[in-house]
Amino acid sequence: MVPLGLLSKGEKAEIVDIKAQKGYYHGKGKDLLCYVYNIGLHIGKTVEMLNNAGRGSVLVKVDESRIALGRGIAMKIMVRRIEK
Repeated sequence: MVPLGLLSKGEKAEIVDIKAQKGYYHGKGKDLLCYVYNIGLHIGKTVEMLNNAGRGSVLVKVDESRIALGRGIAMKIMVRRIEK
């Protein structure tokens, strides 16, 4: 398992865990687990890294959606790389 924020461009992975303690909030009182779930990132989903410039946000593809995430959140989403 590695954090989503460490994937390279073009890599695909399956979400296996979200490292947010209960009560951990993401800006403006939003619970991180609810936020991640609401934008379509669920345990078991396959994600593809579209852009990871090493700083700032990352861009991932989930199903037919493209989602930009801050690096802090991307480092809390644990994934298992899918071998080609």
